[in-house]
Amino acid sequence: MSRCCDQLVHSAALGHCMAGHGNDPQRGLRPSFDEVPCVGDRRYHVEASVNDHGRDVADPVDAAQKEIIVLEEAPVYEVVAFYQGEPFTLKEHMERLVFSASEIDIEIPSADILIKEAKNYLAETNFANNNAKLYVQVSRGVAPRTHAYPDEMEPIIIMQVGPLNPNPEKYFKEGVKIITLPDERWSRCYIKSIALLPNILAKKKAKKAGAYEAVMTRDGFITEGSSSNLFIVEGNTIITPPATNYILNGITRQKVINRLAPELEYDVKEESIPYYTLLNADQVFLTGTTTEIMPVVQINDKVVGNGNVGTETKEIFEAFRELTGFVRGK
Repeated sequence: MSRCCDQLVHSAALGHCMAGHGNDPQRGLRPSFDEVPCVGDRRYHVEASVNDHGRDVADPVDAAQKEIIVLEEAPVYEVVAFYQGEPFTLKEHMERLVFSASEIDIEIPSADILIKEAKNYLAETNFANNNAKLYVQVSRGVAPRTHAYPDEMEPIIIMQVGPLNPNPEKYFKEGVKIITLPDERWSRCYIKSIALLPNILAKKKAKKAGAYEAVMTRDGFITEGSSSNLFIVEGNTIITPPATNYILNGITRQKVINRLAPELEYDVKEESIPYYTLLNADQVFLTGTTTEIMPVVQINDKVVGNGNVGTETKEIFEAFRELTGFVRGK
C-alpha cells in the first residue's frame, strides 16, 4: 500500500526528493545530523508493508530480462518508540535517517515529510493510542544486481509498526550482565545501516553467555554495544565514548548528555574509555531506543561496584521514564 506524502492518498509513486550530501564526517570526526533539504524532482516510493522487493506483486519482471533483480545493497533504517501513541524523539530519528541515506548517496524526502508520513501511518493502525515501535527502512531501489548501481534509481521507503515489547522491569531494578568482544565492524558505524552481521553475531554470543548485551572494544578502548551506547559513572560525572565514526550517536545517548544529565546536575565527559577503566567502574549503564536506560551489574565474570544498581543510574532511569511518559501495559 502506497501513500502520497502531500495529499495522503494512495499513489503508485511520489514526486518529492532530496538533494545535497554535505561533507563526509568520517575519519574520527563528529558527524553532523543537519537535515538534507528537500529539492529537485526525483521520485521515491513509500510502502506500508513489505512486498516483493517493493514492486507491486502483480507487476511481473520482463521475461526477457535475465539479470537477478535485487534491492540494491544494505538499506538504512530507524526504530522509533511511541508511548501511548505519542512519538518520542521522532524528529531526531527522521533527521538521522535522512543523514544516513545521504551518506550512502540516497536522496529521500525531508525529515518533516517523513514525520508527517509516520504519524499518519500510525494513526491508521491499531497502535494509535498504545506503546508501539515504528520501523522505517530506506533502500536505494530495485535494479539488476551490480556493484555500480544505476543512476536515478527510485528509493523505496518501508514503514512497519508493532508492539513496543519493553524489557522486563526486573532488568531495570536488578541490572543485567554484559560481555566484551572485539569490535569487528567497518569504520563508518555512525551510519545506521542494516549491514549488522558483526552486531548480530555479537548479540548472539551475549545471549549464549547469559548476558543482555555484548560491548565491543577497539584497540583497547570501548566503542559501544551491539545495539546500545555505554556510559560509566564516576562520582558526579557520567562518561561515554565520543561520537566518532566508530559509534552510532544514539538518540537516547544524546538525550542523556544534553537533557537528563544537566537537569540532574551531573557533569558529562565524552572521552575514550579504556577497557580496564570499564572493568573498574563503580556504575555502568546502557542506552538505546528499546534498551532505555539499562543498568549493568556484571561485566564478563566481574561484578560492577557492589553488584547493585547505583543511585545515579537509578536517577537517570527514573528521569528518562518521566520524560517518555512510559506506562507499562499500554
